[in-house]
Amino acid sequence: MKILLVEPRTPETFWSLRYALPFVGRKAANPPLGLLTLAGLLPRDWSYRLVDQNTRELVDEDIAWADFVLVSAMVIHREEVARLAERCHEQARPLIGGGPLFHAETDVPLGVDHVVVGEAEEVAADLVADMRRGRVRPRYETTRFPDLALTPQPRWDLVHLDDYATMSVQSCRGCPFDCEFCDVVALNGRKPRYKSPDQFVGELETLRDLGWRGPVFVVDDNFVGNRRRCRELLRAVIDWRARTGARMTFLTEASVDMAADEEILELMVAAGFKKVFVGLETPSAESLRECRKLQNLRGDLADAVRTIQRAGLEVMGGFIVGFDADEPDIFERQFEFIQRTGVVTAMVGLLQALPNSRLYQRLSGEGRLRSDSTGDNTSAAFNFEPRLDREYLLENYRRLMQRLYEPGVYYRRVRTFLAEHRVRGPREAVTWRDIGALLRSLWFMGVVHRGRRAYWRLIAGTLVRRPRQIGVAVTLTIMGHHYRMVAAGL
Repeated sequence: MKILLVEPRTPETFWSLRYALPFVGRKAANPPLGLLTLAGLLPRDWSYRLVDQNTRELVDEDIAWADFVLVSAMVIHREEVARLAERCHEQARPLIGGGPLFHAETDVPLGVDHVVVGEAEEVAADLVADMRRGRVRPRYETTRFPDLALTPQPRWDLVHLDDYATMSVQSCRGCPFDCEFCDVVALNGRKPRYKSPDQFVGELETLRDLGWRGPVFVVDDNFVGNRRRCRELLRAVIDWRARTGARMTFLTEASVDMAADEEILELMVAAGFKKVFVGLETPSAESLRECRKLQNLRGDLADAVRTIQRAGLEVMGGFIVGFDADEPDIFERQFEFIQRTGVVTAMVGLLQALPNSRLYQRLSGEGRLRSDSTGDNTSAAFNFEPRLDREYLLENYRRLMQRLYEPGVYYRRVRTFLAEHRVRGPREAVTWRDIGALLRSLWFMGVVHRGRRAYWRLIAGTLVRRPRQIGVAVTLTIMGHHYRMVAAGL
């Protein structure tokens, strides 16, 4: 059997890093972990071809070669999947779709012939049997959440690692919290399921054997969702680093309550974690109560950010505007909080009602839904009727994003972060790509683009006061260039 695996092209978004990638000589931010994991569930004696449309074009020859085409997609890929379906139909090739996009749709959507709803570990055996018989059903669905011991190692042999800025691995699925706007509980459950420490470290060792020395994104819904299991995992990673001399560093996603667990912070830093994305959402206590983000109300949010930064981790923050409880001054409050806490990477988005979220159900019952979600909360669009004036929200959202990433403002925020942040844990490996990125940064941000004076003030000040942080500072200038370009296009 010949299987074509397709990762759809991701539109230009906050996280696509499209404008930062040329600095480091990479084609895409992250590899298609879902497809690579799915390939591990399929028979080893079949033939595979993986096309990540973020790194190369999908040509008609690829489709013609295949017996089946498999696509994994999120809501943001809806239009790309529709185009892929048309191309597959033109060549009479069956298309099988899976991933969050198909969990969100109620019927077989977008012209896709066969749909898998739920986690692949539960349905892969039935799907393979039907593919062998040539009688694939229109729909495969499971609501069970499988033990991650069933999850195979990703098929890294199907991609070129050098195409990507960061590798991706997963240690757990699910989150113990049930925020109203989030669809994670519907997709992956409220009880976090972890891979065993040996299983997780085995995946890291495979990447190390393949020569990967760069950053690794641990793409969990909430890395600290089960503290005991998280500690076991971190101790195993620390032991593995000591045993092998591994140079990888890590970033992940976690809830802000991690700030109250000093041991977790210490273990993460010792294991090589450098960054953590945290859903901070809003400085408005009323809005946090509205969306039931109650873990963010257990202490002072700004103090929690500083605690994490002082432990040695960069906090990347997710923020939302558009809650019913938001007042007209929410944009100024968000700006002041972000600047004061030094959250350099601040993804501010408009509230979106995702199809599997409780927010979607509530707004549907209130008759306030207006369109499908785009899957991109930085697209300057609402899919429901907000309480505040829609045009007021959209106009001020654009202004906030452009203000946050204006060079002078952005570099001041970097300096605030560097003053709080402690450089701790394993040192990152320095490569020729890193040196090339530094030289490109010096030229483009220091000579070509506006904000040159603020850029050189940051670089010179860092070299004088915090020379150990110059690598962090340069990386943040490159990331800031991407975010600035995205904000300008809103």
